[in-house]
Amino acid sequence: MTDFDRTDARLLLALCDKPRATGVELANSLGLSRNTVQARLTRWEDKEALTPIDHRVRPRSLGYALQAFVTTRVDQHKLSQVTDHLETIPEVLEVFGLSGASDMHIRIAAVDADDLYRVAGLILEVPGVERTNMSIAMSELIPYRTKPLLDRASGRQSS
Repeated sequence: MTDFDRTDARLLLALCDKPRATGVELANSLGLSRNTVQARLTRWEDKEALTPIDHRVRPRSLGYALQAFVTTRVDQHKLSQVTDHLETIPEVLEVFGLSGASDMHIRIAAVDADDLYRVAGLILEVPGVERTNMSIAMSELIPYRTKPLLDRASGRQSS
């Protein structure tokens, strides 16, 4: 968002603190009008500035105890098809395009070691995937976060 300002950051921080707050609660706690709050929420939705709610669901809570990261080399002429195919595999949580020795960084979830082997096989079967390298996540040391960036944008210190 190019027009992100301190008020946006303050509003998003309030939502971080209380994700289920109503527009009225947010307006009252921040000293803003309800219309201002609603307009900003609508703008973020329209610009897809917020991630979908499923981003907050931990795979472990769905029975997927293992997470792994797969770096992949891909035939560059088939990059789009590989991406489309990976999107059909439910255990693929996210895929990043990379520069350097690998072309993709794929985050996957699995129930157990046997399931991880199965999912890795599905990735290897994708036409255009040339080679993979997998690392199992042992622990999540810093979970995905943007709060420190919001703190900075709002002018307040990180907590």
